[in-house]
Amino acid sequence: MADINIPDDLILLERSAWEQIQAGTLTVETAQAVQQRITEIAAETGQPRNDVEMQVKRIVRHPQADGS
Repeated sequence: MADINIPDDLILLERSAWEQIQAGTLTVETAQAVQQRITEIAAETGQPRNDVEMQVKRIVRHPQADGS
């Protein structure tokens, strides 16, 4: 999987979704917003949508793996 430049707004959306998931309060609106933005970034970069989703989840859920 190639490194994809994930914009800050998508990271913030995913971070919000992840916090809601952990709290058991994830809303359909939040989930849809994340998925829509992932789809937009995939189209803009020409990368597979699944690759974009995996990378943003890795950044948010496992930041130590990226050295952040």
